Amino acid sequence: MTKFTSTSAEAMPRYITSFEASNRYRAAVHGLIPGGAHTYSKGDDQYPALSPAAIARGKGGRVWDLDGNEYVDVGLGLGAVSLGHAYEPVLTAVRDQLAAGSAFQRPAAIELEFAREFAEAIPGAERVKFAKNGSAVTTAAVKLARAFTGRPLVAFPGNHPFYSYDDWFVGSTLCDSGIPDEVKALSVVYDSTRPESLERLFSQYPDQIACVITEPEDAILQSPDIISEVGRIARRGGAVFVLDEMVTGYRSDFPGAGAMYGVEADLSTWGKTIGNGFSFAALTGRADIMDLGGIKQRVAPRVFLISTTHGGEAHAIAAARATLYEYQSKDVVGHQRRMVKLAADGMARAVDAHGLEDSLRIHSSPWRIIAVCKDQSGAVAPTFRALLIQEMVGRGVLFPGYFLPCFEHTEADIAHFVRAFAASVEVYSQALKLGTDELLVGEGSRPVFRRYNGCSVQCPTFPCPLEDSCRKPVDRS
Repeated sequence: MTKFTSTSAEAMPRYITSFEASNRYRAAVHGLIPGGAHTYSKGDDQYPALSPAAIARGKGGRVWDLDGNEYVDVGLGLGAVSLGHAYEPVLTAVRDQLAAGSAFQRPAAIELEFAREFAEAIPGAERVKFAKNGSAVTTAAVKLARAFTGRPLVAFPGNHPFYSYDDWFVGSTLCDSGIPDEVKALSVVYDSTRPESLERLFSQYPDQIACVITEPEDAILQSPDIISEVGRIARRGGAVFVLDEMVTGYRSDFPGAGAMYGVEADLSTWGKTIGNGFSFAALTGRADIMDLGGIKQRVAPRVFLISTTHGGEAHAIAAARATLYEYQSKDVVGHQRRMVKLAADGMARAVDAHGLEDSLRIHSSPWRIIAVCKDQSGAVAPTFRALLIQEMVGRGVLFPGYFLPCFEHTEADIAHFVRAFAASVEVYSQALKLGTDELLVGEGSRPVFRRYNGCSVQCPTFPCPLEDSCRKPVDRS
C-alpha cells in the first residue's frame, strides 16, 4: 500500500495501524462460526482488512477493539444503541432485575407492568407482544395478517434492504438458496417511493394481498405524504397495514415515525433502539387482529403467534423500561438531532471542499446520515466505500458508511468525527484520480445479499440487473 501523505496541514493523520489481535481473530473465527459473526452485517466482508475484527468493550459513544484501539462509534450496534454503550441508568435497572431473577415458570411481574407503559407510549397500541429480535415480530405481523384476511400474499418494498431473516422476505433476495419456489411466490414487491407501484400490485393480485409491510424512512425522505398514501392503498385493497419501526422507532422521533407524521398503522413492529442494545423487540397494534394470537378469543381459528422461552426475559424488559423512561424524561431526540446537524454540516463542507458532490453523496435526515460512495464513472462502488471506512478507522472512527448519534456523544466526539471525515475525503479524492489499488488494503466490501461468495457488485435487493451473470460467476469461492 502506498502511504498517503496529506497535502493539508490540518488534516488528521492515520494513527491506528495495528490490528494484530484482530487478524488472529479473523483467522480463527470462520472455522467455528459460519459467516464469522451471528449477524451478516457485522461480517468481515462488510469491512476492509484494516479494521477491527471484534470489539472488546464500549462505553458511552466510544468502543475499544481487541488491540486496545479506541474509536468514536457512529454505527452503534447496527443502530441498537441510542443512549450509549453501558449506559448507567439502563445497567442499574438490569442489575436490579438480575438480582431478582430473569426467567420464571410463569410470566415475570414486569411483563404486564411494562406492557402497560409501552402501550401508553405507542399510538394505536391496543395490544403488545414482546420478543427477542425484529425478525420474530415482523414475521408475527405477517402471520396475523394472513389469518385475519384469509389471504396468502405479503407485499413489501423491494428497495428496502431488510425486513426479516424468514423465508417470506429472504426469498425475494439474491440469497434465496434453501427457500422453495412455492414460498417465494407468496411475496410481492413494490417501490416504496412510488405508491402507484403498490396500486398495480393490488390490481394484479385482487383479493390476494394479506398485508403491506413497509419501513417509513425511504418514503418520508421523498414526501411525508407517501407513507400515508401507502396505508390508504393497503386498507382500500382490504390488506392489513404494517409499519416497521425497527429502524425509525425512538430515533426518527419519539416514539417513532408513525406518530411524527400522523400515520395510523394496523400493526407496528419495534426493536433495535428500544432496548439500548439489549435483545428486545415488540409487536403492537389493533386488538381485533392481535387477539387472534391469544387464548381468550372464540370467533376465529387461533394463530400460534410468538412463543419463545426468552421472549419475556425480565432483565431485557427492565432495560427497555429504563430506555423508555430516559426518552420520556430527557431530551434524547433533541440531543441526537443536534449531533446529526453538526456531523452533516462538517461532512458537507469536506465534500464541497474537494468538489466531490457527484462522487460522495451525503444523504442526511434529522436523525441519520448515509454516505453513498461512487467511483469515477458515477457507479456505486464497494471498493470506494471500503476505502472510506478504512481511512475513518485509521483515524479513530468506527464508521460503517452511515452516521448515527447516541445520547452520550459529545460535541468533542463529533468534532473528531468531522476531522477524520475531512482527512478521509482527501484520500478519497486522490483515489478518484489514481484508483483504489494503491490506497486500499485488501478487497472492497460485498453486498450481504449476493448469490455467490464471489459476487462483488453492489446490486439492489430486487430485482438484480446482473441476475444472469450472478448465476454463472467465475469465482464461486
